[in-house]
Amino acid sequence: METIIRIAVQKSGRLSDDSLSLIKECGIKFYNGTGKLKSTSTNFPIEFLFLRDDDIPGYVADGVADLGIVGENELVEKNKEVTVLKKLGFSKCRLSLAIPKSEDYMGIDYFKGKSIATSYPKILGDYLTAKNIQAEIHEISGSVEIAPSIGLAEGICDIVSSGSTLMMNGLKEVEEIFRSEAVLIADPKISAEKQDIVNKLLFRMNAVQKGKSNKYVLLNAPNSSLDRIVSLIPGMRSPTILPLAQEGWSSVHSVIAEDQFWENIEELRAAGAEGILVVPIEKMVL
Repeated sequence: METIIRIAVQKSGRLSDDSLSLIKECGIKFYNGTGKLKSTSTNFPIEFLFLRDDDIPGYVADGVADLGIVGENELVEKNKEVTVLKKLGFSKCRLSLAIPKSEDYMGIDYFKGKSIATSYPKILGDYLTAKNIQAEIHEISGSVEIAPSIGLAEGICDIVSSGSTLMMNGLKEVEEIFRSEAVLIADPKISAEKQDIVNKLLFRMNAVQKGKSNKYVLLNAPNSSLDRIVSLIPGMRSPTILPLAQEGWSSVHSVIAEDQFWENIEELRAAGAEGILVVPIEKMVL
């Protein structure tokens, strides 16, 4: 019987969309129709479990799933024994304290003796303890933003992306207490046979992510400027340099991190680079 691994993924929402997009970019085919809670890949030894995000750490820790993709906020809040294999760079957000807009805020001491509503009592409790703040924590499972307006709490602690939901509910963000992004987690008791499959999946994920963070750059340059240009875009090993039909000019091909390219663009132009093209890389294997 073929060995397969199980991966737990959030069944809906932005984290689910981003997770499944990454997996598909790894060349893994599967069907996840509406309401489907389990699916098996047709071309890779992996089975998908579509779950609530707050259940994923427990499923992985218990060995029901070998892997899981979950937000760091849920991972830390559930405090399960799992191994974090890699940060995935998407579904980024922050966990913040917020209070009514009409309130004056001078610092974290504002919350001494006050009540705070949250779905993350552990993270909030740890933060308040570290800041030596005594406050009452009301744990609620949803609609946290409404708590101050109905008199349940004087402040809230909740996930913030753009801050628009806070504004719509008459609140303002006052303290960021935790930053989160999606992570790939694993059962620490996974077998060696399954670990081989996990390693193959990690190889594909790394190739996809490297491709996204790097660009293929092509440019034309006078031969007299090649040394300077090569120093600005050194590539993975070294750039490819090809002579142009026009004497004294060459075409330079290289790979560069996108943020480094924007830092160097003016220097490239000043060195005489022309016809600069920046091309996306689908996958990058080092």
